[in-house]
Amino acid sequence: MTTGVVRAALVQTTWTGDKESMIKAHEVYARDAAAQGAKVICFQELFYGPYFCQVQDAAYYEYAESIPGPTTERFQALAAELGMVMVLPMYEQEQPGVLYNTAAVVDADGSYLGKYRKNHIPQVKGFWEKFYFRPGNLGYPVFDTAVGKVGVYICYDRHFPEGWRALGLNGAQIVFNPSATSRGLSAYLWQLEQPASAVANEYFIGAINRVGVEPLGDNDFYGQTYFVDPEGKFVGDVADTHNSELIVRDLDLSLLETVRNRWQFYRDRRPDSYDGLVAP
Repeated sequence: MTTGVVRAALVQTTWTGDKESMIKAHEVYARDAAAQGAKVICFQELFYGPYFCQVQDAAYYEYAESIPGPTTERFQALAAELGMVMVLPMYEQEQPGVLYNTAAVVDADGSYLGKYRKNHIPQVKGFWEKFYFRPGNLGYPVFDTAVGKVGVYICYDRHFPEGWRALGLNGAQIVFNPSATSRGLSAYLWQLEQPASAVANEYFIGAINRVGVEPLGDNDFYGQTYFVDPEGKFVGDVADTHNSELIVRDLDLSLLETVRNRWQFYRDRRPDSYDGLVAP
């Protein structure tokens, strides 16, 4: 298990109006984070687009691309230049008509390590995601990066404790949860669920939410991006509720061993008694 302090960054931002300007904005954020000493960064869900799931319109399929593909490769070059691990939440086309809500993971030397596909897909007003995405089929991978073992759990996934636990069992030390969630729907959960999950699974979580109201609907994305440690404490301040922001925080990974020696949650699991949890 990697120990020591990792300087990590998260980005919350508003929709700029087109894909290329969003990508350029995130390149600037990455360079700014690197200038502050960050060694790992995660962007928000579907980072280079609007949150188009507020409507059901096949025109937005055009935002999908292969992973790895042009955007992944562009950030692989930047990751190698900056010496930074990057988590890139994007819209993936595996083949025409086979689309996923995905995050690519790139190591600090620019190598592509793999991807996570969002497993839990909502279909409620303002979040018509089943129109755009198939459920993920890659399980709950953990990536061995230059900063330690990194997992990803995307937005709506966070309501399902099983995936958080699977990531812990697979060795995650930091789990990134890129999201797009609105004030009227989930604000009362936002500062409860991820801290509770960090405590229950004994790792750090980086929770990211975009900000602003976009032209496609009334969803009011409320930011409040943060890191939380395995004791459930925020690492530094929570980000703003309305404005774009880059946060850079120091995560002391030695705390994982301290907490896991205090609470033996992984030892005391009873998977032999959980059969009913996975019944159809």
